[in-house]
Amino acid sequence: MVNLYRDTGVVLRTHKLGEADRIVTLLTRRHGKVRAVAKGVRRTSSRFGARLEPFGHVDLQFYTGRTLDVITQVETVDAFQVQLVADYQRYTAGSAIAETADRLSAEEGEPVLKLYLLVVGALRALAGGERDASLVLDAFFLRAMSYAGWAPAITECARCGLPGPHKAFSVSAGGSMCQDCRVPGCVHPAPEVLTLLDALMQGEWPVAEASLQHSRRDASGLVAAHLQWHLERQLRSLPLVERRAREAVPARPETAQ
Repeated sequence: MVNLYRDTGVVLRTHKLGEADRIVTLLTRRHGKVRAVAKGVRRTSSRFGARLEPFGHVDLQFYTGRTLDVITQVETVDAFQVQLVADYQRYTAGSAIAETADRLSAEEGEPVLKLYLLVVGALRALAGGERDASLVLDAFFLRAMSYAGWAPAITECARCGLPGPHKAFSVSAGGSMCQDCRVPGCVHPAPEVLTLLDALMQGEWPVAEASLQHSRRDASGLVAAHLQWHLERQLRSLPLVERRAREAVPARPETAQ
């Protein structure tokens, strides 16, 4: 009996194999990370080559191979790549999301449903273009770290749990620190930065979107430092991310009565 199975997944990355094939790395709903061969997709006659580009959200059928599984059918669920490749800021944010998901799903075949849902939600928000890409990226980073057990302490002391907010923040110590627990090398973010971090973690978008650019910049720095501390290596895509705030739409003047 032919060993076939189906799943839904997001394409995280691809690389060439031979003259016409690709190895596709996907984060799937039921099987976690899957590396599979897509045969002939680099030929212009391929039926589903364009569907297997990074950020594509697809429904697939796989054939279980000896070393790598083989993709035999692909149907598009969401073509996130169409919107993301047209905008540099959203594209680079999406690349950082995909790389982080790849790092956090180290074991192939291990279900990681929560991470899969986080990735799909973040890419959908980026593709929709309604939220600032930098805020979407930092919200994903914070929630992905929470999934991995690395969430920074924001509203309480990382060491003793004393409710905050606190003035000191240490990446190596786990986040905010009270006066008694603070360690050498702490930074002292403004209260608005901690408010923004908590809003992004909790999904309070009106609060996050009301934040000022300098608060977003400082929050992004803390989030990136915290994530890369725990990953123990730098994200290759992160230096390419364009951190610019969306231009505010000027309010319409009131019509005289």
